[in-house]
Amino acid sequence: MRKLWLIFAQTVTISLAALFVVQLFYPQLLPLHDKSVPTVNEAPTYTEPSHTQPGSYRHAAQAAMPSVVNIFTSKNASQSMNNPFMDDPLFRHFFGDQLDEQQSPRENSLGSGVIVNSQGLILTNHHVIEAADEIEVALPDGRTLPARIVGTDPETDLAVLKVNVRNLPAITFAQPGNTSVGDVVLAIGNPFGVGQTVTQGIISALGRNHLGINTFENFIQTDAPINPGNSGGALIDTEGNLVGINSAIYSRSGGSMGIGFAIPVSLVKQVMEQIIRQGSVIRGWIGIEAQDITPELAESFKLKQARGSLVAGVVRGSPADKAGLRPGDILLEIDGREVIDSSTMLNVISSLKPEKKVTLKLARNQTELVLPIIIGKRPTPAVARQEE
Repeated sequence: MRKLWLIFAQTVTISLAALFVVQLFYPQLLPLHDKSVPTVNEAPTYTEPSHTQPGSYRHAAQAAMPSVVNIFTSKNASQSMNNPFMDDPLFRHFFGDQLDEQQSPRENSLGSGVIVNSQGLILTNHHVIEAADEIEVALPDGRTLPARIVGTDPETDLAVLKVNVRNLPAITFAQPGNTSVGDVVLAIGNPFGVGQTVTQGIISALGRNHLGINTFENFIQTDAPINPGNSGGALIDTEGNLVGINSAIYSRSGGSMGIGFAIPVSLVKQVMEQIIRQGSVIRGWIGIEAQDITPELAESFKLKQARGSLVAGVVRGSPADKAGLRPGDILLEIDGREVIDSSTMLNVISSLKPEKKVTLKLARNQTELVLPIIIGKRPTPAVARQEE
């Protein structure tokens, strides 16, 4: 018995001694008091994400942002005509210079633009550069360059600028007709002058017109936040392709309220090509004042349905006057294309080439007539704003 107890005592002593040595020199071998951080699932080191990554539009933004520029304009805000002393020769002799400085301050404004050609062509809104004395373009790489106007089209609110720099990153145009309501879009511009900004939303509606913004309206409506300074910037799809030029907002406060409008790429391309080719946009014109057919008018004219465009007036000496159109006529078809309302009538006529002979189908005194007409050239916007 004593021998067994001695063996047990020696075994315990040796074990305690071994444990002491291990804890003193090799503590990592013991599980007791383990304070190491537990292993967790971690994402891999940052790599360039695919553009298909759910919830991210980084690829689209990175593709388009280098093509969106800031535009700064300045002009003289002369108020000398409001000063009764400016016409007095003696007063001007002594104080003319000082008055010129005080009455003609520089007005500065800002907007955005989109590089559409590597050779320095830039698209923006007409209202961004309207009446500007000086135009400067700030590129995303920090360079600031003077720009000149290639041409403008006030009736669609588009303008083309040129800077004398080559090898610029041009944006890619989306295929016309590939956009649908519900598509995700990004708006890129310089809101309130804070710097280049990207906002996200969806296409809320297509073909918006009768807004009273432009003469020719075919807007994309979006809820992507668009604010002052975004005008002329890019509306892009999730691939970074240009689907429209941001143009206007509906707002009671001056800021975004979730209703913004962009000029679709189909119209942008058509106007841009004409401006580049000939410095302006040439449109067809017949010289009438038009009005939509309301249900009340349809009943008054005993029409089966409220369609077509009412001729409210005819410009004297115009193609319409020469063709025999009269106030009260209702246009039903132009060159074989149905007239739904005044907006479609305006677009159909403007798309026709001047000097082209076409036929008009119209209703007069409950009788349908067909008249030949030679399309004229649309005059300047000041003359043709309410005429077609």
